[in-house]
Amino acid sequence: PNTWTPTQKFKMVKVWYEPPPYGPGTSLNRPAYGHQAGGTQLIQQLSRRPQGMLIAGALVTFSAIAYIPIMIREARQGLPFTISPEYMAAQRAYMRYHNMNPIFGISSKEARAADEAH
Repeated sequence: PNTWTPTQKFKMVKVWYEPPPYGPGTSLNRPAYGHQAGGTQLIQQLSRRPQGMLIAGALVTFSAIAYIPIMIREARQGLPFTISPEYMAAQRAYMRYHNMNPIFGISSKEARAADEAH
């Protein structure tokens, strides 16, 4: 027979949950995350903000900083020479000569017909 019979009676017990001392993700056996003594007020405020906002803000800030040298270079030199019409025409001719991408690309019959129409 597959019947289970308890050999002793179980007694219900109250259990009190006590959260970690400094909130979730912390414990007594390691230092408190985000609450170290001696930190600046800005660090304390940033540690209390939602992480998604901080990551998005940092991403926007570093992207703007990384774009500054590109913006300065573009203001001094103008557009790259590879965008000029002469360069692109030479590139198309080179690709046709070497039959690059013959099915759907520059060497296809449709692309050749469209180019001869101009």
